[in-house]
Amino acid sequence: MQFKHLALTAAIAASACLSAQAQTEIQWWHSMTAVNGEWVNDLAKQFNESQKDYKIVPTYKGTYDESMTASIAAFRAGNAPHILQVFEVGTATMMASKGAIVPAGKVMQDAGLPFDPKAYIPAVAGYYTAPNGQMLSFPFNSSTTIFYFNKDAFKAAGLPTDKAPATWPEVVAAAAKLKAAGHKCPFTTAWQNWTQVESFSAWHNVEFASKSNGLQGLDARLKVDSPLHVRHIENLANMAKQGLFVYKGRGNIPEASFVSGECAMINTSSGFYGNVAKNAKFAYGIAPLPYYPDVPGAPQNTVIGGASLWVMAGKKPAEYKGVAEFFKFISRPEVQAASHQRTGYLPVTLAAYDLTEKSGFYKQHPGTDVAVTQMIRKVTDKSRGIRLGNYVQIRAIEDEELEQVWSGKKTAQEAMQNIVKRGNEQLERFQKANKS
Repeated sequence: MQFKHLALTAAIAASACLSAQAQTEIQWWHSMTAVNGEWVNDLAKQFNESQKDYKIVPTYKGTYDESMTASIAAFRAGNAPHILQVFEVGTATMMASKGAIVPAGKVMQDAGLPFDPKAYIPAVAGYYTAPNGQMLSFPFNSSTTIFYFNKDAFKAAGLPTDKAPATWPEVVAAAAKLKAAGHKCPFTTAWQNWTQVESFSAWHNVEFASKSNGLQGLDARLKVDSPLHVRHIENLANMAKQGLFVYKGRGNIPEASFVSGECAMINTSSGFYGNVAKNAKFAYGIAPLPYYPDVPGAPQNTVIGGASLWVMAGKKPAEYKGVAEFFKFISRPEVQAASHQRTGYLPVTLAAYDLTEKSGFYKQHPGTDVAVTQMIRKVTDKSRGIRLGNYVQIRAIEDEELEQVWSGKKTAQEAMQNIVKRGNEQLERFQKANKS
């Protein structure tokens, strides 16, 4: 009897061991920090607890450009992750990395899982779709640029708190009142290249680059030295001189100055919402981007930001099945809706948007639908999005040149012409390297 008991115990232990071994690990490299990093970890945990076959292992790999560089090195060394989160400006580079990626649409198809690109918000799906209609990467944390303002600071300055400045002249007027009320940083901007040049272009329906901003060919060239672009950067430079606009750094660094209450207005990502909702100790408002009212067709629509999930090549079929199951899980309307409401990133499926709307979330949290309404407008060839090669380098050029303007070392005209000249050199280099 004892032997039988021992044999049974051994058999149970062996089967537990086998089932533990049978779990396929899926490595996921990402660039999410703080509240958004917690969200990524929670998503992985929810998926892992929802089934027994696969285990998603999320790993923070630095900023977007750092993780992209690390993954290219890892792919060459044969130890790339299964899933890589890549920001939208890396899309053209990933598309050109033939042999390094497996299209997300193919991964879903091979796994025999339902996958309908029409279920996704068109502006999101279209951006990550190849000319042949195949979705290349999986929409994940898609965002767009919006406007946040500190209602308490507005009230103290005698400004209305029920609506944000809608136009750039109104932003200047509000900044002047805030300054007069003793505010040291009336307005700042995060992601200055994305908010003040790229999104600015689409919002005013002017070209950022030729060839539909690069969507129609590798021979696209920058066009940000137009009179409207120069006028806008000149206006911001004048605001900087008067202490109405305070430059706080590159990327999302300036966001901390809004959460702390130091800066009263900021242009940044809709994905900043989770941080504001959790950490701001004041009443705040969310509004559409400001525009110039004398520009015909403005406001148009904003362009996609954030990132998508790319599947790296060279993995086993069972691992790809796990990737597909994870993609299916994060596409569920209830999972998508919860992510959207928690982070401020777009609900990338139409079903998740409907679910959020029906739940009354937008009514309870005014302004949280701004990102969606800015994105679901009809797009034009000038506002569909930006897909250019060597774009990480172009963004760095934009940052360098704009910083010269804010510090008074260059005029807006000189800086914008320089962005075009230096940026086009990068585009020519990319075009030569990727001629098919």
